[in-house]
Amino acid sequence: MRLFFCLLYVLVILFLAGCKQVVTPSFQGVSVTLNSADNNDGTYTNPIIQADYSDPDVIRVGNDYFMTASSFNCAPGLPILHSKDLVNWQLITYACDAVYPIEHYSKVQHGNGIWAPSLRYHNGTFYIFYGDPDFGIFMLKAKEAMGPWSKPLLIKEAKGWIDPCPFWDEDGKAYLVHAYAGSRAGLKSVLAINRMNDEGTELLDDGILVFDGHKHHKTIEGPKLYKRDGYYYIFAPAGGVAEGWQTVLRSKYIYGPYEDKIVLQQGETDVNGPHQGAMVSLANGEDWFMHFQDQEAYGRVVHLQPMHWQDDWPIMGKPTNGCGNPVQMYEKPKVAPAVSSFQVKSMNDEFDSETIPLLWQWHANKSLDWGLCYPGEGVFRMNCQAYPQSYSNLWDVSSLLLQKFPSQVFEVEAKININLINNTERVGFTVMGSEYCCLEVFKAEKQLFLRSCLCVDARSGSNEQYSEPISIDASDILFKLIVKQGALCELQYSLDGVRYTTVIDGFEAKPGRWIGSKFGFYALKGHNLNDSGWLDIDWVRYKTKNE
Repeated sequence: MRLFFCLLYVLVILFLAGCKQVVTPSFQGVSVTLNSADNNDGTYTNPIIQADYSDPDVIRVGNDYFMTASSFNCAPGLPILHSKDLVNWQLITYACDAVYPIEHYSKVQHGNGIWAPSLRYHNGTFYIFYGDPDFGIFMLKAKEAMGPWSKPLLIKEAKGWIDPCPFWDEDGKAYLVHAYAGSRAGLKSVLAINRMNDEGTELLDDGILVFDGHKHHKTIEGPKLYKRDGYYYIFAPAGGVAEGWQTVLRSKYIYGPYEDKIVLQQGETDVNGPHQGAMVSLANGEDWFMHFQDQEAYGRVVHLQPMHWQDDWPIMGKPTNGCGNPVQMYEKPKVAPAVSSFQVKSMNDEFDSETIPLLWQWHANKSLDWGLCYPGEGVFRMNCQAYPQSYSNLWDVSSLLLQKFPSQVFEVEAKININLINNTERVGFTVMGSEYCCLEVFKAEKQLFLRSCLCVDARSGSNEQYSEPISIDASDILFKLIVKQGALCELQYSLDGVRYTTVIDGFEAKPGRWIGSKFGFYALKGHNLNDSGWLDIDWVRYKTKNE
């Protein structure tokens, strides 16, 4: 009898184990904005991401949504964001640690690098395809969104091929649609489709021209290819980043001819250039469209539009005279209540772990001596780097550690510790773009000095303009950045953590090359010696306008 009950117990345990629900992978990420777009009443307010995530592409895998975006010359690159409801997003990882070719991007290449990636999930594998306008089409893949991701593979060497999107058809054939960058290819405003092998590692032909936008859709680019109810659809922005619109093409045959229709435009709203994004379908059949809006210094922020179908054409946002206009507020997507929300990590950085917090990126591929986590001391250490050859200003510097503006109005406070060894060394905090301002400490004649710095039209090689320096004795300093409406910036410092002194006020932040303005740190020196001074970042903390 005892043996019987033991066997019965084992059978019950095995049965219960077999009945366990499949557990969705847990994603530990960090918030990408300070102010949530979720109104906590079943609605949301655009933009859903008030931060610079240009050219977003989105997919659904089960009850999870994943997004990637352009990262250009910044490293690590190809951010992977996760959501459960298309409104609340967290950054969970990057798909590549460096921009390829690695040596080429070891020096800052403003606006080059990773353009308009496409994210897809096919046969149990995540794929990202992206174009580098100077090198060609790259592909990388992973079994899980968190990685590990393969190294970017150059599947097509080409000048000016950009914005690739893969497509696997029902008959097993694979394709790739792409656009052209006029600055490199010498042509633009056209779209082409190539046959591709199923693994996504090779293009099988030279391509077929499928649409010419010169007449009605100048600068058509960023294509995304879908299929629905027997139609092939190419979603493609046109008209330029700031003033453009969203075009959709459709055809019963993948190579065309394609009909065209404008399905989203600014109309009477203040959402300029609503385009360049992705369609995503919910499990319940709802369709949504995610796109960016260019906000200059704030970068290209992300909006979410409801999407409806009319006569087999999609209409995004609020239907207006056969087209769509962006919505400001709308009901949230109808996801299952059990997966409608999740907790994300605060944006505050204490720099006490073995890895640098996710929101920070270098302006080029990181050299091993630029900076190291120092968890034993609870800091991130940046070592002073020699000025690049032909240095004009910070626009020439690769070793900038920066992150995106996380809101239109916010404050950032940072505590740093400085140990400068040699004269000519300088470390500082900057608001970086095509024009920039800084608050920095430098060493001269064995004494530390503090000063502010401004540079107008940095991209053209303008000289920096410095304030009159003041001598300081403290090595612990607090920097504070206050960003007001209109990207107007104020820089302050404190030597005691109580009294703050404003040194720059009213500086209007400017975007960089294809990216918004960023803020962060630098550490430089006049020449290479056998040792280097450093900047230790103790913590960085953020406040919204409501705090």
